[in-house]
Amino acid sequence: MSQHWQDLLPVDRYRVAVNGLLSDYDRKTITFLYQPLIGTKCLALYMTLWAEVEENRLWSMTNTHHSLMNFMSCGLNDIYEARLKLEGIGLLKTYLKKEDGNRSFIYELQPPLSPAQYFLDGMLNVYLYRKIGKAQYGRLKKFFSDEKMSDPGYQPVTKAFQDVFMSDHGSAVRAIHELDEEEAFDQMYIDKEEQTGIQISKGDFDFELMYAGIHDSLVSKNAFTKKVKEAIQNLAFIYGIDPIQMKNIVISATNHQDEIDVEELRIAARDWYQFQHNDLLPMLVDRKQPKKEYSSTDEPKSKEEELIYYLGHVAPREVLKDVSGGVEPSKTDLQIIEELMFSQKLMPGVINVLIQYVMLKTDMKLTKGYIEKIAGQWVRKNIRTVKDAMDLAKKEHKQYMEWAQGKKNPQSKSSRKAIRTEKIPEWFGQQDQRKEETTKTERKTPAKEASDKDLEQKKRELEERIKKL
Repeated sequence: MSQHWQDLLPVDRYRVAVNGLLSDYDRKTITFLYQPLIGTKCLALYMTLWAEVEENRLWSMTNTHHSLMNFMSCGLNDIYEARLKLEGIGLLKTYLKKEDGNRSFIYELQPPLSPAQYFLDGMLNVYLYRKIGKAQYGRLKKFFSDEKMSDPGYQPVTKAFQDVFMSDHGSAVRAIHELDEEEAFDQMYIDKEEQTGIQISKGDFDFELMYAGIHDSLVSKNAFTKKVKEAIQNLAFIYGIDPIQMKNIVISATNHQDEIDVEELRIAARDWYQFQHNDLLPMLVDRKQPKKEYSSTDEPKSKEEELIYYLGHVAPREVLKDVSGGVEPSKTDLQIIEELMFSQKLMPGVINVLIQYVMLKTDMKLTKGYIEKIAGQWVRKNIRTVKDAMDLAKKEHKQYMEWAQGKKNPQSKSSRKAIRTEKIPEWFGQQDQRKEETTKTERKTPAKEASDKDLEQKKRELEERIKKL
């Protein structure tokens, strides 16, 4: 993914558009339901752009991003990051035009979901519940709802249109049609637009693999309607459910009429995830390292800077896949990484450094106890950037190797350590490797060599005795 300076400059101009009228009720919805997920900077950007549009209008005047930086009192990278989050959560659409080397943007503000849509969304409401907790979630539901009229004594007596009005067919309406045709040009009526929910793209879930595991006698292909497929895609994204496991969840949500109940599907997926994760729900986390946690704002020049850039811009899943030679990571490995992101709350770039270090130092094994021990130290030292993680790994390398040896052999302190050449990440550098080899050579004194020969002789004698037995 490119940096903000490649996609946005202070001199680039922009204009704000609004997709329909926005009301004070929309402001409350964004503040209470969206802000916990996207943060204050995103809310500030949305409200600032909204304020640039005059009341009862759909377009603002043209402005530069430099003025927007002054209005919000923040850097361009913060504005760019907030813009991406607004786009991802469905509150903003961005359009770009390049002309004579200049760039101009249109930022079209989208209305939020209504509270009813939000609390029944099946995606955003899950993340909101995980973020703010049960008590605050219940308070917000009460805030956006009121008691329902339930007195059966009231009967509807509202008159219909035709009961109140009649049509005079003798009147001439031709002139009105001519007027409409005369004023037909590129304009749109100012209206209230309804927002649709977030939908994950179809390419992110393998339906064919799921179908292969479901026999027609269990669930008919006709049961997979468009609504059901959209729900499956969203649930697979939220809870990280693979097609094989989704097959069982779909079967459990099928009713006696051979239909897949979407609500039952959501409940089954949520119950499966909570069973796997000790009654917890997933959090909404950044897919990559936040830009404020980057180690450098300059373009990469050396190989080490290129590696830092790579580890800061890819997801941990991709690093696992690359380290394994392109092989998809196992479910166990993904659960370990998810635990580090959710429980330890390490940054994705820091986790990438941890993955690369542990995999190369433990013969391509992602041992849970070992990686959690290192992660715990990094959390206590408040490691936030890729560069800091690399520096600490170099500094504490000896300690980490003792931890690894302790995992393999509890009596390693009293046993003789083998001298071998180990695989190390590229960012460790040749200097550290030469230092280790020099240290090992210096430690191997003549007395130590004699002791090693005696030990080898005793081992051979013992092996001969075992063979005779």
